[in-house]
Amino acid sequence: MRTKLLYSIFTLVLYSSISLAQTKTWDFGNDDTTWPLGSGIGNSPIVVDNLGLYPIATNTNFGAVTTSNTSFSDGFTAPRRFQMNGGGGVTAPTYMPIQRYLFFDVDGACTISVWFKTGSNGSQRSILVTDGTNLIGSATSNNGTNGDNVILTTNYTNATGGRIYVYGDAACNLYKMEVTGASVSATLSSDSFNNKLIAKAYGVDNKIYLSNIISETKVNVYNLTGQLVKSLNTSSDTNFELNKGFYIINMESNEGKKSVKVIL
Repeated sequence: MRTKLLYSIFTLVLYSSISLAQTKTWDFGNDDTTWPLGSGIGNSPIVVDNLGLYPIATNTNFGAVTTSNTSFSDGFTAPRRFQMNGGGGVTAPTYMPIQRYLFFDVDGACTISVWFKTGSNGSQRSILVTDGTNLIGSATSNNGTNGDNVILTTNYTNATGGRIYVYGDAACNLYKMEVTGASVSATLSSDSFNNKLIAKAYGVDNKIYLSNIISETKVNVYNLTGQLVKSLNTSSDTNFELNKGFYIINMESNEGKKSVKVIL
């Protein structure tokens, strides 16, 4: 009886330890099945292996995976890199990126690690980890040589979990990311990136309509190739004509920011 009890306790402790120590790894440098060589993800947000990738409307090269042999102080080596190809589009004290960022959801407190270096020799660049409101951690790489490869490790302490954002203040190269201590997922939804902006954009025939405009709102409209085709500021609902096609409408006001896809 005592032996069975001790075995049960040991099993429970072992199971708890394994659960608490769970680790999710995205190995951009070595996992060529999940992260094959490529020129970028395009203009639309996607999820790959429970990692969300949010690009920039005006370019398609965010998320390019290219050859780049390098090594880190912990012994990790990689023949390839994941290129950010630009920054997250915000500066402190704003920590909600609007472009070129990675995101994932966790169900509790965890440790986040990022293996990276600057995307330009001799140029100081940083990677930031945030929850959209607060800075969780950051680190800086001063040049693109192997001697300045950086491992950023930071702790997220919210016991109930939340969404985590990873982005650069300029172009950086990622080689690996890990999350330890929490379950990880990522989903795309119509309101994933709305950030409290209630303005709406939709198309009917050859017109784009903007509604729910409650304050001065800056609007930029891009076509499928990333070319800016219209820019305006409005403080009330409005509409305008465009040729038939696919458009990305970026709206920004004091309430927040929103990116909407519209097909005419």
